[in-house]
Amino acid sequence: MFTGIVENVVRLTEMENHGSNVTFTFSCPFVSELYIDQSISHNGVCLTVVFIDGNIYKVTAINETLEKTNLKNLKIGDKVNVERSLRPDSYMDGHFVQGHVDKTMKCSKITEENGSWFFYFLIEKADESLLVNKGSVCINGVSLTVVHVGNDEFSVAIIPYTFENTTFKSVKVGDLVNIEFDIFGKYIVNYLSKLVKT
Repeated sequence: MFTGIVENVVRLTEMENHGSNVTFTFSCPFVSELYIDQSISHNGVCLTVVFIDGNIYKVTAINETLEKTNLKNLKIGDKVNVERSLRPDSYMDGHFVQGHVDKTMKCSKITEENGSWFFYFLIEKADESLLVNKGSVCINGVSLTVVHVGNDEFSVAIIPYTFENTTFKSVKVGDLVNIEFDIFGKYIVNYLSKLVKT
């Protein structure tokens, strides 16, 4: 379980193919605090630490994860948002994030307004019920508040701190981002859909 409050941005230094799996090596400033088998969110994807050495660590993504997320588009030198899992004694900032990406969405527009940025993403009609104005959504591992939903897209506002301290400053129009819908919203939609069928 995560909160969507990004701890740091790490850099991809190596990629190794193992059949349909890919092992990613990241350079990280707090490697000394990590341990094998630890769960870390990478752009919103929960991956397990499998190797640590010096200032680098490795995680492995299976083919299903690669197909469903934007990790398959990573290149050496790219940066990724990371967050370690929530501890019981932590403050509950952000919102409940599982690290299970639902899908990717394409960035359709970026505007700068009064010192902040508004990012717009294309959305399919079937997913509109999972987003509500002022509700929560996780984008590339970042907990954000939905500004508006409608016209086949939704938007979020990015304040300067978030823009500078996450990978949002490198997101461009046309890029795919990882989306995890709010878990409570998913349960409600699932329950209501079954209720209608009965």
